[in-house]
Amino acid sequence: MARLVYTLLWWLALPLIPLRLAWRARREPGYAHAVGERFGRYRARARPPGEVLWIHAVSVGETRAAAPLVERLQREHPDAVLLLTCMTAAGRETGRSLYGGRVVQAWLPYDVPFAVRAFLDRWRPRAGLLMETELWPNLVHACRRRGVPLFLVNARMSPRSAAGYARVAPLARPMLAALSGIAAQTAGDAERLAALGARDVTVTGNLKFDLALPEAMRALGAALRERFGRARRVWLCASTREGEEALLLDALARRALPDDVLLVLVPRHPQRFDEVASLLRARGLAAVRRSVEAPVGAAVRVVLGDSMGEMLAYCAAADVAFVGGSLLPLGGQNLIEPIALGVPTLVGPHTFNFAEATERAIEAGAARRVADADALVAAAASLLADAEARERMRAAALAFHAQHRGATQRLWTWLAPRLAERAARDAAAVSPTAGG
Repeated sequence: MARLVYTLLWWLALPLIPLRLAWRARREPGYAHAVGERFGRYRARARPPGEVLWIHAVSVGETRAAAPLVERLQREHPDAVLLLTCMTAAGRETGRSLYGGRVVQAWLPYDVPFAVRAFLDRWRPRAGLLMETELWPNLVHACRRRGVPLFLVNARMSPRSAAGYARVAPLARPMLAALSGIAAQTAGDAERLAALGARDVTVTGNLKFDLALPEAMRALGAALRERFGRARRVWLCASTREGEEALLLDALARRALPDDVLLVLVPRHPQRFDEVASLLRARGLAAVRRSVEAPVGAAVRVVLGDSMGEMLAYCAAADVAFVGGSLLPLGGQNLIEPIALGVPTLVGPHTFNFAEATERAIEAGAARRVADADALVAAAASLLADAEARERMRAAALAFHAQHRGATQRLWTWLAPRLAERAARDAAAVSPTAGG
């Protein structure tokens, strides 16, 4: 009954979805691409031959986190087609830039039965791997009925999210129980998922610790640093969310940083690049946009990072980083990327999306927490002025990152026999001697 009500709500929302996509496409043209796929329509698209292993990564962070898993699947199953689905335009663009032609990309359809059926009819995946906390009741139900095993990998479940799922337990519990298995990031995530009804839950760690800095990103980071000026100190404010840039700039107006400090400001969502550029102009700040490739002279105080897929390069070019989404109660963004590169990292008070990783990084001396925007500017100024403190945090960050690597291998040790079991069942089903 709960899933029936849920599906009815989707049917009521369907007429509005094309309008929403058109609205979003005004700022992000990617939302106008292959719209039919969101409804299970693939008229002009042939299915590649071979078995399909399907990874779903809703947006940018999940798509980047999937990189070690993509590499392992390609190594262990070289003849398989890897299908990568996303929900956001930024996620799909990130997939294109990271993986190119190594994966086939498509939109995940909306969670209405006819679209889900069409998706499964077209791709016929041997198994599906859902990244982090991307769960859709009708999709899970349809895969269960067709015998397509679905695994939730790199799974996380914050206390806040767990409370939300508990409020819709008649919908959430059957969905979680229908999954073929869950590989959680932490013991806390595993406990909360099990309490909500999940089964076969294990802890494998966070795949984001296994992300390597590609040589292209290393080279781009060095080029950006040259462009910013080797003699300048660079403060990266990464993945900032709506409202945070104004807080930050207000705090900088109250306490200006030295002239040789360059602020590199990278909003989380590309549809906000123009908005933040307008905010910088309104404040009268000398700023250039990364996309313009203009010189960054001594008079320039801010570089607006309005590019996709370059966060690792920005981190490689930075002396100190702040990870956004944490000044306001938004849960924070991924702090592992700057820490993996040994960049002293600051976070705000709100990090419930990455609670355990953040607390452990702070305990290890790899990150520091600040209370508000004024404290953030003060902490950044202190670190930028103290090379020895930065070096201590750099060493702590690299040690912390090395200590937590290995999630990909742990995940694969758990996942490989489950995939092999499904392959054996499929082979038995088509064997001419099956059934005697």
